[in-house]
Amino acid sequence: MGGGRVADRTRCAWAQTPLSIAYHDSEWGTPVHDDRALFEFLILEGAQAGLSWETILKKRENYRKVFAEFDPAKVARFSDKRVARLMNDAGIVRNRLKIDSAVTNAQAFLATQREFGSFDRFVWSFVGGTPRVNRPRSLGETPARTKESDALSKDLARRGFKFVGSTICYAFMQAVGMVDDHVIDCFRARVKAGAKP
Repeated sequence: MGGGRVADRTRCAWAQTPLSIAYHDSEWGTPVHDDRALFEFLILEGAQAGLSWETILKKRENYRKVFAEFDPAKVARFSDKRVARLMNDAGIVRNRLKIDSAVTNAQAFLATQREFGSFDRFVWSFVGGTPRVNRPRSLGETPARTKESDALSKDLARRGFKFVGSTICYAFMQAVGMVDDHVIDCFRARVKAGAKP
């Protein structure tokens, strides 16, 4: 079926390394309603564009350090000088457009918070406030985008967010549990259904 076995647990096939296994087992597909955590995933998913998620997981702690623990109010005030310093930091993805987008996205994030009371309220409205639970048989059955991610992408872009294409938005939705795509034989799928891991 869809997963690999590690320590007598069947997991989604992409969880192969200690970092990705820990992330899969404790975070991926788990609903997130904390605005700072949502901002973190928005920035990390944008940084991941064209790269592997493993690369981002390896850099995640440094991202937290240099991006003010993902405090959007602080990131929104990053100066050109600070952005230039980040371009020299090997602990993050040194792509000027991605770094600039983190600052732009922080500003758009704050505006969205003001409008809706929280980013959480805004973003979860795209799935009616309830996770969409899918149970693909394999990774190959998991879509790269959906009509919900298309709608989220379009709305975020209209609000001035960058690096928010539909595929990035769908990965974000999976990361924050708006969508639960654990394959049917993954132990996390059974946990969600109420069985013991």
